[in-house]
Amino acid sequence: MEKIYVAGHKGMVGSAIVRHLLASGIPEQNIITRTRAELDLCNQQAVQAFFATERPAQVYLAAAKVGGIHANNTYPAEFIYQNLMLQSNVIHAAHVNGVKRLLFLGSSCIYPRLAEQPMREDALLTGPLEPTNEAYAIAKIAGIKMCESYNRQYASTHGTDYRSVMPTNLYGLGDNYHPQNSHVIPALIRRFHEAKVQNTPSVTIWGTGTPRREFLYVDDMAAASVHVMNLPKGIYEQHTHPRQSHINVGSGTDITIAELAHTISKVIGYAGTIQFDSAKLDGAPRKWMDSSRLANLGWQAQTGLEAGLRLAYADFHV
Repeated sequence: MEKIYVAGHKGMVGSAIVRHLLASGIPEQNIITRTRAELDLCNQQAVQAFFATERPAQVYLAAAKVGGIHANNTYPAEFIYQNLMLQSNVIHAAHVNGVKRLLFLGSSCIYPRLAEQPMREDALLTGPLEPTNEAYAIAKIAGIKMCESYNRQYASTHGTDYRSVMPTNLYGLGDNYHPQNSHVIPALIRRFHEAKVQNTPSVTIWGTGTPRREFLYVDDMAAASVHVMNLPKGIYEQHTHPRQSHINVGSGTDITIAELAHTISKVIGYAGTIQFDSAKLDGAPRKWMDSSRLANLGWQAQTGLEAGLRLAYADFHV
């Protein structure tokens, strides 16, 4: 059986992809992984040597430097440099070493800040990005275009078939619960849990609570990734375009940050009040994906938000 390399297997998405591959019957010895200590993906020479030695047939490019609004806004140079470097090294080394099928994982932040909702794939590059995570978004857009460029130049001569999926906001097992550098769901889970344990009378949330966000349980994202990776090339090409080949992956519904906060407090059992600090950044007013392209390719999310939050909270306890 051919080897499958999952880049970023220690991260939330990468670990979910590994779980899904194992559950689908792929033998563990056929799934190649490397920790950051074992392989620095920003080191071009090291990445090239790894591919030359391992010769995987498929690559899931789930490795990335990620963070929430605070981290993206504070460390833009790190976000654009590290993401551009690691994805360029992996995509190019995959090509040089004969990898025919690669799946690049992006983000919904690639779309303009004021994109029409729900955001369709053709909204890409039609307007200014959200300033707080522009550096990360630019890197992810470059990854999409790199995959498309290699397809355009090498599909006929080398059989190159590099694909991209754009997930909405993800959460679940293996999330990052850092007090400053986490995304909204893990940040709120931590805040409400600590408030419950400490019997704090109120919890203050950044922003007005009015922005709307869509959330997807990470194991659903893993299932979607494997589904898209394994689609026959002809089917994938029927539903995409050579210069617009990415596919949105979402749950299909969105929710306000205020509604999210109340749902998380319910799941955790926090009985205090919730307040909002309107002096803090809100980010984009709405981010809701149009996932009809993926639905037409035979996949839909399976995990409801409250059920997913209960699984995430159980994982946080561990």
